[in-house]
Amino acid sequence: MITPHGAPRLRPLAVPAGRQRDQLEQEAQRLPGLLINSAAAANAVMLGAGYFTPLPGYMNLAEALHVAEHMHTPSGLLWPVPILHLHDGDQGLKAGARIALRDPGVEGHPVLAVQTIEAVEHLDDEHMELLVGNIFGTLDPAHPGVKTFTGLGRTLLSGPVELLNYSYFEQEFPDTFCTAMQIRDRISQQGWRSVVAFQTRNPMHRAHEELCKMALEQLGADGLLIHMLLGKLKPGDIPARVRDAAIREMVQQYFPPNSVLISGYGFDMLYAGPREAVLHAIFRQNCGCDYLIVGRDHAGVGDYYGPFDAQQVFDQIPAGELKIRIFKADHTAWSRKLGRVVMMRDAPDHSKEDFVLLSGTRVRAMLQSGEELPPEFARPEVARILMEHYREQGGDA
Repeated sequence: MITPHGAPRLRPLAVPAGRQRDQLEQEAQRLPGLLINSAAAANAVMLGAGYFTPLPGYMNLAEALHVAEHMHTPSGLLWPVPILHLHDGDQGLKAGARIALRDPGVEGHPVLAVQTIEAVEHLDDEHMELLVGNIFGTLDPAHPGVKTFTGLGRTLLSGPVELLNYSYFEQEFPDTFCTAMQIRDRISQQGWRSVVAFQTRNPMHRAHEELCKMALEQLGADGLLIHMLLGKLKPGDIPARVRDAAIREMVQQYFPPNSVLISGYGFDMLYAGPREAVLHAIFRQNCGCDYLIVGRDHAGVGDYYGPFDAQQVFDQIPAGELKIRIFKADHTAWSRKLGRVVMMRDAPDHSKEDFVLLSGTRVRAMLQSGEELPPEFARPEVARILMEHYREQGGDA
């Protein structure tokens, strides 16, 4: 199986059950507690679950700025997005302190992890502008990722993390949430030698389904990992529980048995376009995947990125720094001429009218009004699950 990024084996920061964790949990109850934000909690979960191998914890200011400017850590490791613990206040914390990080996503805010603080630093306007401009490619406060990042605070708490649990993800998604270790184990159990990963934060429509099948066939891969984001999204996006149900129904009905592994990870969407695409590739390599499908406007939002920026960024990465390979996909849609889903670049004789194309706005309007989605666009089983969600919401989502 493909080796993890920057290390011969995974380096999860979760403390396994046993005496060591029992002692850490007892210590955590005596430590000063700090209620952290969702972004810091998601980073802790990803560090604990092995997805962010080989990082040892939250980055300091020098590391963050270096990653933002050069897409590498100061030690030379390819890394596209700073992994930070930003806080919005000065709690009087000092280097050397150990603190209990309390979970913002679970009622009662239980302890999520213990952090040893190596440095307490403060971001000024120049620091913030450099970070935001490089990570997101824009300073526009209307960009959802920029809005979230600039609202996290200016106090940077760096240092190693010891994770005690996986927040709400294990309880709310017991059949879907997996660590990188668990995914590697399941790939081994399946006997797959080559695996393609598909990233999604949305329900999978007909074009997504066919794109995955195209990748499997063209790459000669044994299996597909459909890996969905389970954390926070922007308003209007479909909740994870609905996406999970729709994807499972689609796979059961339309994929061969034992060809797909459905899983999810506990992270908040960044909407960082090319930088986030590289992060997606890194932690899919850590999962044991050989390929990642990167389509048009991967991890994008609005018109902030070019349609193929998230593919072209991989051309800038020096050979050997990333072992996972990229399956570059064009927009896929149903061809009225051919009676099947095709990549639009493979149909140069088609005009826009030859494809069944629906905008996200149009799809939401149809679902809200109870109008059936075209079968060329969405499998009827998927459409029914989505329509039921909109009915439960009273037409809002």
